[in-house]
Amino acid sequence: MANQIAEKLGVSSTDVHSVDKMTADKIKEYEVLVLGTSTWGDGELQDDWYDGVKVLKSADLSMKFVALFGCGDSESYCDTFCDGIGVLYEDLKDSGCTFLGNKVSTDGYSFSSSIAVVDGAFVGLPLDEVNESNKTAERIDASTAEIKSKLEKTNRPSVYFKRMVCLHHADDIFY
Repeated sequence: MANQIAEKLGVSSTDVHSVDKMTADKIKEYEVLVLGTSTWGDGELQDDWYDGVKVLKSADLSMKFVALFGCGDSESYCDTFCDGIGVLYEDLKDSGCTFLGNKVSTDGYSFSSSIAVVDGAFVGLPLDEVNESNKTAERIDASTAEIKSKLEKTNRPSVYFKRMVCLHHADDIFY
């Protein structure tokens, strides 16, 4: 998934990294952070993200754009669907960053609860490869188009597109 999203955004494969390799210096190199996680257990982040969140919280994100995406299982874990996105959002919402793609409609998703839903919309792109894989490509296309549109409206779009990174965890769900 991370590679599909990165490709749609024009992010070089050399700028797609596992979060366990993330450092404060690496974050400084980029203007746009595209962060992806799956939701584990009972609505938790994947383990690599706990250290990743510490790195992000210690960095100056005030001039950064952040887009979130995640994988979940809306049938087996309908009450914690894509909660990992919500956890990242909660951890970063006061960091001064500007979120992109954070008003994803809940229409077309089947779930009962998610902390990734704030004010009636997902705060990042939720994907369900287990039950709704037939919708993944369309959802990625819509989300990446919105992110690109927002960046194109900034005062330095060419800079942002050249300084974009996609960080995810090295779980097999991101193939």
